[in-house]
Amino acid sequence: MIPDNGLRARRLGIDTHSETVVFLRKDCSVCRSEGFTSHNRILLSSGAHHAIATLYQVESDILGCDEAGLSDATWRALGLKEGDFITVQHAPPVESLSLVRSRIFGHALGEADFQHIVPDIVAGRYSAIEVTSFITACAAQPLARDEVCFLTRAMVDAGQRLRWDQRIIADKHSVGGLPGNRTTPIIVAICTALGLVMPKTSSHAITSPAGTADTMETLAPVDLDERALRAVVQREGGCIAWGGAMRLSPADDILIRIEHALDIDSEGQMIASILSKKIAAGATHLVIDMPVGPTAKVRGAQAAASLTAGLAAVAENFGIRIQVMMGDGNQPIGRGIGPALEARDVLAVLTGRPEAPQDLRGRALALAGGLLEMSGGAAAGQGIKLATAALDDGRAWTKFQRICEAQGGMRTPPVSSHRKIIAATRDGAVLSIDNRRIARLAKLAGAPQAKAAGIALHVRLGDMVSAGTPLCTLHAEAAGELAYALSYADANADIFGIGAS
Repeated sequence: MIPDNGLRARRLGIDTHSETVVFLRKDCSVCRSEGFTSHNRILLSSGAHHAIATLYQVESDILGCDEAGLSDATWRALGLKEGDFITVQHAPPVESLSLVRSRIFGHALGEADFQHIVPDIVAGRYSAIEVTSFITACAAQPLARDEVCFLTRAMVDAGQRLRWDQRIIADKHSVGGLPGNRTTPIIVAICTALGLVMPKTSSHAITSPAGTADTMETLAPVDLDERALRAVVQREGGCIAWGGAMRLSPADDILIRIEHALDIDSEGQMIASILSKKIAAGATHLVIDMPVGPTAKVRGAQAAASLTAGLAAVAENFGIRIQVMMGDGNQPIGRGIGPALEARDVLAVLTGRPEAPQDLRGRALALAGGLLEMSGGAAAGQGIKLATAALDDGRAWTKFQRICEAQGGMRTPPVSSHRKIIAATRDGAVLSIDNRRIARLAKLAGAPQAKAAGIALHVRLGDMVSAGTPLCTLHAEAAGELAYALSYADANADIFGIGAS
């Protein structure tokens, strides 16, 4: 028997990413009797499954009066199959929002406050607007150090946490903002070949043309559950897997998406984002790659010093040893920007090909060397030497192949079907490369969803070019995406700054 507030569920095939959305006819009896209006947050139920969704009302006949149209995320959250019915009602008030309002008015939050707010965000009880209010409240008046610790702990507690028998668990993280900086697969291969345990969990891209998981996915499966991940680590000493399959700090991706839309990167939330994922993954020793440059995420020495001090203090609170290694953030690292193109750079470095980008190789060796020294895998001052030997004699390449096989089998990265060279329009030296706009260009070409899409760079800072010299090649999987990216390149001719040296 269908309950009074029951409706037949209909999957509309609308991708709202992780946001739960429901569509109802404006004249449906449930809408009228419950007094629903568009943008209401309503509670949907199907058996033991529940989801709070944002309501949008329709006035056409694309839905029947007895139907509820669901986005893909809502359908998954409710575990539905065709023909199922759901019940709808007003969502209960979210009490933790009063704590967010309190911080908007300048009041600090305690540990218990964050332990109320973060689980509500993860459970989908906050709308995008309400998540925005939380992020803004924590950015407009920066989080105090103890608040950063409280937020970090709440983000860890809201998800799964991996625990390991080994005393030392090595890990690496990049602050980001530098296209093509795909050092992680190389570092994992080197460090595990030299005996470190490194169960590396990484993210798919949220704001960039490729995340480590996107690049690695062109080389081997990355969607491992905890049991599969542990089996790979037990067999090979490390892995390079997608962390989302294990819900490690699930609040992080929700917050990052809103932060990106707002163009907000507050220091406290960045620290909580970085460390919550590492704590949840079980890391004990962590090297952090921090590129610094005018178009990188960290733009100057003062910001780098402040972020480094904050990371060290919060990491110490959780018993994690960290080493922050600053690097040149003035231009992309490597030649490829986009999943498959970055994967080819990784393979070139691991196999020692002459065309391998030396900046990517050098940065990976420096970070691997630092991690080896801090984890006890190398004596002080000997880390880079050991890392170089493992790379040059093939041990790292052998280990990488074994990790790929253990994760489900090694793959060949795809190749783009549409390409276009972007050439210099004048003579001179390459004086600047805008990291943010070159990343935007790669995304417009289709990366990271189109794995073969992106950019292959042909020049570096300081190179002398003439009019007609290739600066980069756009790669796309569809003609429309290539044309769209080319339009952006034409409108932003100063992505590559060329002038007198």
